[in-house]
Amino acid sequence: MISLMKVHFEINEVTKKLPRHLHKFVVKQPYDEYTAQNQAVWRYVMRINIDYLSKVAHESYLTGLQKTGISIENIPFMEGMNRILKEIGWSAVSVDGFIPPNAFMEFQAYNVLVIASDMRTINHIEYTPAPDIIHEAAGHAPIISNPEYSEYLRRFGEIGSKAISSSKDYEMYEAIRLLSILKEDPSSSQIEIDDAQEKVEWLQNNMGELSEMAQIRNLHWWTVEYGLIGTLENPKIYGAGLLSSIGESAWCMKDEVKKLSYSFEAATTNFDITKPQPQLFVTPDFAYLSLVLNEFANTMALRTGGIKGIRKLINSKNLGTIELSTGIQISGVFTKVIQYKNNKVAYFQTIGATALANRDKELIGHGITSHAGGFGSPVGKLKGINLPIENMSPRDLRAYGIYEGKSMTLEFESGVIIKGKAITGTRDLRGRILIISLDDCTVTYKDEILFQPEWGIYDMAIGKEVVSAYAGAADVDSFEDSSKVSEVKTRKIKYTESEKELYFLYDQVKQMRKTNSATEEKITEVFNQLKTNFSHDWLLNLEIYELALQNNYALKASILERLEELKCNKSYTKLIENGLVLCEN
Repeated sequence: MISLMKVHFEINEVTKKLPRHLHKFVVKQPYDEYTAQNQAVWRYVMRINIDYLSKVAHESYLTGLQKTGISIENIPFMEGMNRILKEIGWSAVSVDGFIPPNAFMEFQAYNVLVIASDMRTINHIEYTPAPDIIHEAAGHAPIISNPEYSEYLRRFGEIGSKAISSSKDYEMYEAIRLLSILKEDPSSSQIEIDDAQEKVEWLQNNMGELSEMAQIRNLHWWTVEYGLIGTLENPKIYGAGLLSSIGESAWCMKDEVKKLSYSFEAATTNFDITKPQPQLFVTPDFAYLSLVLNEFANTMALRTGGIKGIRKLINSKNLGTIELSTGIQISGVFTKVIQYKNNKVAYFQTIGATALANRDKELIGHGITSHAGGFGSPVGKLKGINLPIENMSPRDLRAYGIYEGKSMTLEFESGVIIKGKAITGTRDLRGRILIISLDDCTVTYKDEILFQPEWGIYDMAIGKEVVSAYAGAADVDSFEDSSKVSEVKTRKIKYTESEKELYFLYDQVKQMRKTNSATEEKITEVFNQLKTNFSHDWLLNLEIYELALQNNYALKASILERLEELKCNKSYTKLIENGLVLCEN
């Protein structure tokens, strides 16, 4: 039970439902590692955002900030956010940067917001390629206070976590993760960044046919991350990537960024995470997002099953599940499917550890120890008999010679032939037969031997068709956890003594503001140190200008003159101008 397990994060009404295999992605929020400059960056971005986004964001944004308890003054503590999020049925956990898409979606399915706990540096104050706490806490969290959007997010996670990946998807995830880490780390060399960028671009151009996961990741990007809502002529922002980027939230409203009506087509529209987006999609309302999601889900193997579904699983080379029409679920790594007329499944095969389940619960005696070497079974109806085995009553089964102790030959319409002696059957609660187990069994298809007596008992799964195929196991407890936490970790920035001195000044100013203890003498001392030792720092100059302005110190003119000088650096011009507007308002 969860209460008896040792966990390294806060357990509450929401997080206690998380399956064990997701726990390893959760890390402790490194709150003590946030510098006073990090805190100032948070405050600057939040103040700019609230001032600007109050005009262009969806109305849920500002009310959501209040509901989720996100402060302008301080980077939020995860524990504090959780106490408030639980009121709207959600929770939050801290993770290290990007996590694999399937895991990300699965957290979402459990109403858990995944928050990358690192904080962007001042050099990436307008936009960061790496997920950070501004993006996650100040971008995602406020909008989930809207009930319609909250349900969309949960359903998206539920459906997205079942999407089948291609073998290249994980490689792309790792490449993007590395690039985002390198771009955010001030110590990265340009050669490192260029090499990582080149790899991402090469993969983007050589992914082949988009997998289900790649397509649903596109839908996620164009809605949850970069979505607009309303009309094409007057859209509002709700996507977290835009809400958390003071650069792109302004850029996206310009005519240069093409606005398209949101539709199913967004699934095949790729994105480049390292650049501003050339076009964005506008949904008329949050309810419409769920309509498009449902339309996409109808194309997924999760709902269509069949031979295409099994082929998707084979191409993924990962653990997946198929469900037959009886409700029996087979989870393993699929390696083979035999097709017969009209694209029907004749036979499927897994390799290695396989588990059988019904209604997402492993069937007793059919775990990975019982099926350690793989599992194969025919699908379909018997030749010359209209009644499928799954619909046969005990009387029908006896009439067709299918009963315990009886040696039999079962020939399927597909040409698969099973010869053996029935020893038992497994049924579900309603009495529907799920498995027939046979001894001394041979299974053949044309000249191919699919199973032979020396291999032991043959368990034949019953079902006339494959109704569903999806990523992962039916029962998450059936398999040892094989998902991986990336070995490439977010780099911890090492600060020089000079940087530590600067951050000490930032902390002094923060304390002055917090305790209302600023004096002209204290501000002058900080100002002089900035001029002498930290001539390129603009943000702390803004902070002391704000205090000087509030208290009407004579020094305000000198600080303003210094800020005007710093504006000559094009990297700072807009940032300082926006900051001055805030101060003067």
